[in-house]
Amino acid sequence: MDAERAAVDALLGPPRSSWDGGPRGDPRDAHVSSVGGRESRAERHLLLPALQALQSRVGWVSEGGLGYVCDRLNVPPADAWGVATFYALLATSPRPPRVVHVCDDIACKCRGADDVIAALERSVGPPLSHVPPAGSAPRMSAVGGRPSAWLRSPCLGMCDRAPAALVTIAGEQPLEYAIGEATTEGLAALLTAAVTRSGHQGQILIFDPTIKNQDLTPVSARGDTLLRRVGRVDPTSLEAYRASGGFAALDKARAMGPEAVVAEITASKLMGRGGAAFPTGRKWDAVRTAPATPHYLVCNADESEPGTFKDRVLMEQDPFAIIEAMAIAAFAAGCAQGFIYVRGEYPLAAARMQHAIDAASALGLLGGLDLEIRRGGGAYICGEETALFESIEGRRGEPRNKPPFPVHVGLFGKPTLVNNVETLANVPHVMLDGARAFASIGTPQSTGTRLFCLSGGVRFPGVYEAPFGTRLREVIEMAGGLHPGRTLQAVLLGGAAGTFLRPDELDLRLTHEDARAAGTTLGSGVVMAIDDTVNVRDLVLRIASFFRDESCGQCVPCRVGTIRQEEALHRIGAAGAGTGIASELALLDEVGAAMKDASICGLGQTAYSAIESAVKRLNLYGGGR
Repeated sequence: MDAERAAVDALLGPPRSSWDGGPRGDPRDAHVSSVGGRESRAERHLLLPALQALQSRVGWVSEGGLGYVCDRLNVPPADAWGVATFYALLATSPRPPRVVHVCDDIACKCRGADDVIAALERSVGPPLSHVPPAGSAPRMSAVGGRPSAWLRSPCLGMCDRAPAALVTIAGEQPLEYAIGEATTEGLAALLTAAVTRSGHQGQILIFDPTIKNQDLTPVSARGDTLLRRVGRVDPTSLEAYRASGGFAALDKARAMGPEAVVAEITASKLMGRGGAAFPTGRKWDAVRTAPATPHYLVCNADESEPGTFKDRVLMEQDPFAIIEAMAIAAFAAGCAQGFIYVRGEYPLAAARMQHAIDAASALGLLGGLDLEIRRGGGAYICGEETALFESIEGRRGEPRNKPPFPVHVGLFGKPTLVNNVETLANVPHVMLDGARAFASIGTPQSTGTRLFCLSGGVRFPGVYEAPFGTRLREVIEMAGGLHPGRTLQAVLLGGAAGTFLRPDELDLRLTHEDARAAGTTLGSGVVMAIDDTVNVRDLVLRIASFFRDESCGQCVPCRVGTIRQEEALHRIGAAGAGTGIASELALLDEVGAAMKDASICGLGQTAYSAIESAVKRLNLYGGGR
């Protein structure tokens, strides 16, 4: 318990009296509180970081640790328990200090993850359950003096180095790192040996300031605009960033004034790159002119869509560009405080972004802008902007009803500007090159370039930048095409919330308007090539189980629909070519329509999209139309 108290106190500072968790003994505490209830409740937004501090120190959130956090933040225990059990990266039952999260999601399945996991189960033993039965003890091995265990994991955002794993080691000096191109031998050695930073089979991605010249660039990253610094400019050096033209856009924006900056962004026709494709200039102007104050700025870096990893590459390899873009956005919209919500599975990205904030702030480059990193807890739903607000505020990440929209009532109930990482990465280029030059790239309705995440059966997985209007076939060829001797079964466009396309649809132009006309979506930029070595039915089942797990459960259509959807797919698989498939497909369609029409947020509204396309577009179950 002392270690847990120390971890929480390191985050929150020492308690001021027994009213907020301090030792008893001062007789004044029986009559006078030095901490008001309103003051302590105002710190509710620190609940998730406090729970994460407990997890990092001892490997799980114990009852005593949770109680101490509740005392410190004046949060009811039942309320805090609801938050702790919401996030998959938090454990509320005992776990060993070292846990290896092994991805079994769709991109890793395409690259042999199932074989790695099956061999791991034979050599090490079965994985821990994310929700162990009451009273069960976790399986662990104590070889080397450090007990370990492993878990199956949804997508870790490492699709360019699949199969992937994430290692978390609790302790006084907690450690997190990702392993790309993981092997059974390497993971088994990690689980049964003392903790080391090297010697594992696979490429270790770890941020350690004592290690120079770390090779952490993606396997492939090609692009002349947003990716021009990747692999060429030291992402940890502010001097190198400035020498490459960094912060010139911010200087120009300040000289133009807020109104002119918003006008330039509007004229560029830049649209959001997170999936919704909302006009960026319109959002900026709405926050700038909102009468309520203060205005908040949020960078949505909770990139959790299976198959997506572009934002990770930008944060790891060009973090100062995102910080500069946020400074421009804050200046234009009148924001004095900003948050960067980084998904919990991206330790290197969080470290690089924090380093960039510290370095830029030390030289006064951000003016009065206060930027703070918040790390997610392993909840896909928190990529939805209002669920993200709830998470930052210290609650379960459950989406809010709209309206009101975030530009009027957002974070802490105030006008909030939310942009995703790739959207922000475009801002300095708009400022420096001008709106007309930016809008001349792509098409009149889809301007600029777009980052595409190539994974699956392509020869060179990675992030590729291409102008809007580039054909799907050309983007796949940028990644080297398929491996020799392989044939294409389908392409998953847009991730788990996207759609499957047939091989005869490769001439689709990648624009928002062409995608809509073709009944598909660009989504978050996922292009996953599915070759003939992959069982597409298994992928569809994995997508269904993903949405079942990730539904926040707030609304009935999504909570029940994602379960019924997966059950129907299992029954179809068990039926084979027998009777009853037509009725199951009809049920799937009804459930999918209900989720699409009645769910609160985009998770439920798109949970049937890929499955529907597999049924109707690929005719996977004989349900084509």
